[in-house]
Amino acid sequence: MTLKSKDSLAGELLSDEFELSFVEFCRLCQLPGDEIIALVEEGIAEPVSQGEHHWRFQISSVRRVRCAIQLQRDLGVNRAGAALALELLDEIESLRHQLQGIGQGS
Repeated sequence: MTLKSKDSLAGELLSDEFELSFVEFCRLCQLPGDEIIALVEEGIAEPVSQGEHHWRFQISSVRRVRCAIQLQRDLGVNRAGAALALELLDEIESLRHQLQGIGQGS
């Protein structure tokens, strides 16, 4: 396998097109199922399919959950506070992308 094909494979695995089952998501997040359910109820993780026993998650949700856990552990915020912080971080990222688009358009 060449270096180029390894990079391609890694890119495919991290793509949002790659979905995880509920069990896989729990394992990657290193959390029990009831904690994942609580995070979904708070809006921190959003399944791409409905029905608790058939939930599937995008790989990007793992990053959000890990960030929420870090906020809870390091800053002592509750789930609602972590959800708000993540929402604000998403908004900042969106604004950065908009600014980059404006800067490139000039």
